[in-house]
Amino acid sequence: MQSDPTQPMSDMLIFEQPLNEKCRLLLRIAHLFAQLDFHLPQAHRWHTRAALQALLEIANILARADIKPELIKELDLYRSVLARVAPGPQVNTQALQQVLTELQDAHTILANQSGQLGEKLRKDDFLNTIYQRSAIPGGTSDFDLPQLHQWLQQEHAERLSWLQSWYDQVQIVDATVDLLLRMIRHSTNFTMSQATRGFFQQNLDRDLKMQMIRIALPADSELFAEISGGRHRFSVRFMRSESGQSAIQTGQDVTFRLNVCSVAL
Repeated sequence: MQSDPTQPMSDMLIFEQPLNEKCRLLLRIAHLFAQLDFHLPQAHRWHTRAALQALLEIANILARADIKPELIKELDLYRSVLARVAPGPQVNTQALQQVLTELQDAHTILANQSGQLGEKLRKDDFLNTIYQRSAIPGGTSDFDLPQLHQWLQQEHAERLSWLQSWYDQVQIVDATVDLLLRMIRHSTNFTMSQATRGFFQQNLDRDLKMQMIRIALPADSELFAEISGGRHRFSVRFMRSESGQSAIQTGQDVTFRLNVCSVAL
């Protein structure tokens, strides 16, 4: 099974596997913000419910006390990396300076944040009531939360105003996570690779900080990539879904695009 190397990335389906806990956390936070961003502007009440759920999960995941210093540490890492490449003759100075400014701005805003990130959301009585009921299947139904039921009857503009004010309290997290993931994903380039009978394995460079494995397949492919990684190597199995059965590994050779995202320390 071949992948066309000239096919644009916009026509590819990308599978990602984090190789450390920090990257795993960034991807989970980004997933929740993507859900929030999609549902936030939609007018229907079920979209508002979904936006609220994403917001509550973001507030919950940010309750970890170490998230703010960890984000700052990652920003410092990439500022240091870019400072080393700055004198290079092939460097686009203007683009580099723009990224460095983004990193510095995010660092400054985060460092000036008092307390835990998302702390105000977790102390909001209305949101806290919804969060407590969310752990129960169907626990946010109208009879369980009459206040939420009434609030959802407000005009969309009113609900959006509330949601936007809550989002503003964690917007810097959204921007920082987006910036760091862009740095990780663009740290290296995709190359063409081949999996023999649907299996691929590669050792990892111990002198680099390994961040993420990215596998790209044509969007219309019948296969999906099942990636597992450790400190020293990673493997990929290309699987095919079977109706009513467990997914099975393909027996065909698969040509795919591979990006091992890493940074030199």
